Amino acid sequence: MLTEGKNFFGAQKRRSLRFSPAKTLVAGFAFVILCGAVLLCLPFASAAGRETDFLTALFTATSAVCVTGLVVVDTGTYWSFWGQLIILFLIQTGGLGFMTMATLFFLFTGKKIGLKERMLIRESLNQVDVAGVVRLVRAVLIFTFLTEGFFALVLSFRWFSDFGWPRCVWLGVFHAVSAFNNAGFDLFGDFRSLTAYVDDPVVVLSVSTLIVLGGLGFSVVLNILPGRRQRLSLHSRLVLLITLLLLGGAFICFLFLEWTNTLEGLSLSGKFLASLFQAVTPRTAGFNTVDIAGLRTATQFFLIMLMFIGASPGSTGGGIKTTTFYLLVLVAWCRIRGRGGIEAFWRRIPQDQADRALTVFLMGAGLVCGVTMLLLITEGADFLRTLFEVTSAFGTVGLSMGLTTELSPWGRLLIIFTMYTGRLGPLTVAFALAERRRKVYVRHPEEKLMIG
Repeated sequence: MLTEGKNFFGAQKRRSLRFSPAKTLVAGFAFVILCGAVLLCLPFASAAGRETDFLTALFTATSAVCVTGLVVVDTGTYWSFWGQLIILFLIQTGGLGFMTMATLFFLFTGKKIGLKERMLIRESLNQVDVAGVVRLVRAVLIFTFLTEGFFALVLSFRWFSDFGWPRCVWLGVFHAVSAFNNAGFDLFGDFRSLTAYVDDPVVVLSVSTLIVLGGLGFSVVLNILPGRRQRLSLHSRLVLLITLLLLGGAFICFLFLEWTNTLEGLSLSGKFLASLFQAVTPRTAGFNTVDIAGLRTATQFFLIMLMFIGASPGSTGGGIKTTTFYLLVLVAWCRIRGRGGIEAFWRRIPQDQADRALTVFLMGAGLVCGVTMLLLITEGADFLRTLFEVTSAFGTVGLSMGLTTELSPWGRLLIIFTMYTGRLGPLTVAFALAERRRKVYVRHPEEKLMIG
């Protein structure tokens, strides 16, 4: 009996110490951020050759791993080549997910990928099934490196006349990786982003394409690639539809609202290019070709809504995700029309997914509101400016109205927490922090409430 009791409690202890996929992802991202912060603290990482304070390094590492783009020091002038290289590696690791990079290591070394690793990959890429995740990762890596490599060449040739060899190559590689991973880091100095190329079709269209491809989600991109004989899934169809609607609506709104403001003085083609770019970039990219602080208040608030929605599931972006937004709208529409189920493209969507979407929305809205409230207390800045910065951090966007560089240490820590939670997803963080879910065997009597 004593032996049986010992074995029972030993098994219980082992189960309690075993990390769930959510906990492993949370811990893994934190470990990568900490390693990056330590490296950025070292003297060789700064252009001045001196040590960087830990909070600045931690903020930069978090922003890079969470592919956000918010910075407290200018990336192009403060960091040395080695510091920028560290940031680039952190961007690639954070954009693809550390489990994808770990799988790349396994594939190169020939190590076996077990069930535990496959479950982690599934969670990291936001997939439904474990089956085929290694093939998916292999396809994701090939597509990523080919896409980044192609556009790195395009941008390098474009910048050769401006910066010469080999500076143009480094700029092409850095901005291709940053754009595809929706990071928004740039190397042009003085926090200018891509404002010098507001009407340059090569830069605008190349970076916009990279942002869209990175924000669609890897499963969608692989589903629509030519030569792959498979039917478009419901998820892919919804993502493509929502993306087109959001991009089209944002383009028209920005063009209309800013025609006589930030777009004034540009040619007709320049206005269209600037509007197209700003329609794309709030979907978690962080680059800008016009002055964000100079936009109309209505435009800034519109960008906040786009940043909160974010990119699509399984992509390099953040936010509550496009499918979450669509599902909430669909639920409301079905209820208004008196339909009991939730249907899209002649398919019925399970109720538990609608419940999950509502949970993600409420947790995201709660996080943004809570952090905004705290920053208003600690920083005393303007409300819209503060809300813009917090939403940008949550959506891992990186667009800024200039508040980030003025933040106090407490303000920086709050934005670090928001970027981290936004990249992983509030629901993943909640699952990791919560106790193990237990089955409920008792159901209480049902009673209705008055709603609306």
